[in-house]
Amino acid sequence: MLPNPNQPHTLPPDYFADVYRANADPWHFETSPYEREKYATTLAALPRTHYQRAFEIGCSLGVLTEQLAARCGHLLAVDVAEAPLARARQRCAHLPQVEFQRLRVPEEFPAGATFDLIVLSEVGYYWSPADLERAAAQLLASLTADGQLLLVHWTPPVHDYPLTGDDVHEFFLQAAQPNCPLRHVAAQRHEQYRLDLLEVTKR
Repeated sequence: MLPNPNQPHTLPPDYFADVYRANADPWHFETSPYEREKYATTLAALPRTHYQRAFEIGCSLGVLTEQLAARCGHLLAVDVAEAPLARARQRCAHLPQVEFQRLRVPEEFPAGATFDLIVLSEVGYYWSPADLERAAAQLLASLTADGQLLLVHWTPPVHDYPLTGDDVHEFFLQAAQPNCPLRHVAAQRHEQYRLDLLEVTKR
């Protein structure tokens, strides 16, 4: 896994603040048929009807958050930019089980928290290889004894992203080896994105 020579560093919060300043829904999360289909595929890939404590990194406008909340006793959804968080809070105001925080992973992480579901969707390629490694260690350490990690990422390269979606997924899949406490539960590859589900098997 090599960093993009055009962007070897993790994209900073200012990058996203500028993007949302220019367009309130820059990736068309609210209107895109592609996003709508991907959200449906994401939720269908979760094998359990209920998760006690879930963690969504990079929740943006909260479109997936709102749908995911129906499966969660408590859902912590975080983002690095305040503008999309404000809209996400409005969207999910009727969902008392959803908590939003402005948080920059891996520099910041919920101290002492454990989760039986972590959703990392369209986020990992914004990290440098070093930050991906740090974040992965934090995420895996915070999973419960039967916790699941769902990865969903766009796969075509983007010139100003440090990594590709494939880089992110292949990194996590290296942890799902026989001598590691993870198993690879499911894999899907679509035309422009891929999905992988990992599950803790022992501690």
